[in-house]
Amino acid sequence: MTVYNNFIGIDIGKFNFVASVYGSKSTTEYKNSSLGIAQFIEENKDILENSLCVLETTGGYELDVLYSLLEKGFKVHRADTRKVKNFIRSFGNAAKTDALDAKALANYAQERFETLDLFEAQSAKSIELFQLVRRRSDLKAMLVAEKNRLKSPSGHLIRESILTILSALKVQIDFITNKINGIIDNDSELKAKKEALKSIPGIGEIVAFELLILLPELGELSRKKIASLGGVAPRSNDSGKFSGYRSTGHGRGGIKPILFLASMAARNSNSEFRVFYEKLISKGKPKMVALTALMRKILVTANAKIRDLIASRATA
Repeated sequence: MTVYNNFIGIDIGKFNFVASVYGSKSTTEYKNSSLGIAQFIEENKDILENSLCVLETTGGYELDVLYSLLEKGFKVHRADTRKVKNFIRSFGNAAKTDALDAKALANYAQERFETLDLFEAQSAKSIELFQLVRRRSDLKAMLVAEKNRLKSPSGHLIRESILTILSALKVQIDFITNKINGIIDNDSELKAKKEALKSIPGIGEIVAFELLILLPELGELSRKKIASLGGVAPRSNDSGKFSGYRSTGHGRGGIKPILFLASMAARNSNSEFRVFYEKLISKGKPKMVALTALMRKILVTANAKIRDLIASRATA
């Protein structure tokens, strides 16, 4: 049994995260960015080596912190949100703030550490691939911003500067895309998974590796759980005799846009997905509802493909 000297609870938000060391009355807030994470590690470097860090699954916003800690060799447990909430309720405390949640996670770590599994990246390349995909996403956002500036009323005044930046961004995006594909193609398991995903209508090279990297749980969860994680699980909207359209949750950050692109391609393909989409439209479903259902079908199919691949490789 591993013995820890300290327990650190980390409450993750989209833009910030709050850290609490067990036994301390104070908490510290950091930016959920590379600089903020580096600051957290630097300020706690004396205790992190012998600490257990616990954070919750928060739609993907935890991944930067999670992988950064793993890269440094620190011990991390990614907690099930439902279990943590039940743990907090057991103390009869209904109050909720980021600081209180961080302290609760530290308490959870201290009390349950003997039964908590350490998070491990699925492959040695998982961290590197995640950082590359995140960087590619940032560059794509910058590319869109520059294109919008070019279309602005004053765009002609800075046209040459914008075109220079656009050219540089495209070069970097291509460089990172090739690097990602190179890493995956040199790993037999990752390459096999990517090819399995590409066999699904609507999923091309980019969508395949983004799903593979941002959803490492593919093939290991039930269809309901993977749909929920992807943010495409339907939620009831019924009251009495009223029955409204189901809505979907947020899911892990960055997954819905990927699935949306895949669904747009799939609805125009000569495949069962196009038939599925057109059948929903013929029944009077709004286009966005039909597209969301198609997104869910694509993700569930991807999950099944990877599950079957894992099973076949295990018995080979």
